[in-house]
Parts: sequence; C-alpha cells; structure tokens
Amino acid sequence: MKLIVGLGNPGQKYEHTRHNAGFMAVDFVLKDLETIACTSKFKGQVCEVHFAARDHESGPIKTFFVKPQTYMNNSGEAVQEIVSFYKINVETDLLVIHDEIDLKFGYWKLAFDSRPAGHNGVKNIVEQLGTQKFHRIRIGAESRKSRLESPTEEYVLSPFNSEELTTLQNTVLPEVKKTIEEFIAG
Repeated sequence: MKLIVGLGNPGQKYEHTRHNAGFMAVDFVLKDLETIACTSKFKGQVCEVHFAARDHESGPIKTFFVKPQTYMNNSGEAVQEIVSFYKINVETDLLVIHDEIDLKFGYWKLAFDSRPAGHNGVKNIVEQLGTQKFHRIRIGAESRKSRLESPTEEYVLSPFNSEELTTLQNTVLPEVKKTIEEFIAG
C-alpha cells in the first residue's frame, strides 16, 4: 500500500497558486487513471487507485492519492489520520509532493529524510508523524529575480503566470508523474 500526498490549500481562490503545486501534481496524475473510489475522509480528498505490480504476481498495489483539506499549515493532521488508519510505513510507502521556494521554477527534486526548510506544511507533517524520514518531491516555485520583490508568505500564495502553468503541464508535471509511478512500483 502506498500513500501519495499532494500539499496545497483548498478552494478556488488558491487553485493555481505556487503553494498548490502538490495538488496540481496529484490532479495531473489522476486525470489519466481509473480510480476505484474518491471520497472525502481523513480530513482530505482521498482517491484509491490500483497499480499493477512489476512482477505481476503479487497483485495490484493499492495506492491512495490525498489532497489534505486542512489548509497547508495543518497538512500533517490529514496525513497522520490516514497513516494511522492504514498502518502506512512512512519510510517506504509515503510520498509527499509540495512547492519548494528554495528551488528555481522549472526544477523538481526527489528527497528523503530532509528537513522542512521553512515549509510549514512539511513541518506540520514532520511534527504529526514524529519523523522526517519519508520521501518528498519538491517542485520549484521560485521565479522572482529577488526575494525583496515580495514577501515569501505572499509570494507562495500568488498564482503561477500562464507561461509557468504551460511549463508545469508540459514539462515539470510529466516528469513528476514518472517519479510517482516509479515510487509506487518500488
């Protein structure tokens, strides 16, 4: 069983903001998949998908895609609930996807056992789980020439421009999707 969590803020107001890169990644992956069920539970939107195992003998890999509905700074509440309920091994079976202001827009990075580095959603997950030993995909959200242009707290809540959205859809999210599929497959 795998748990894929995309971080963001619920509501149309935040739909294409930098802070919602995790939600956008989950939506991008799910648009081409046949889901078993999508429901609102565990303080989030949860979709169940079954992937074929690489060896094709061990049966399908049950995977939950989650978009916490707790707002970014309380994302750990939703993650903790589903991890506890399904007894998820966070070191091997949890993947969190989020925006990363310390990474230039257009880039993404897979990380394991890394500090939250000021990301309040990740910080809350670490606090709720009691560990930072889980996998993360960090999606670059920084495109300011200088951090003096606008405060980071406001900047992450600003929308991607149309050129950035095109780059996300055509370049970044397809690569993120491949990494998610590789994570699920083991």
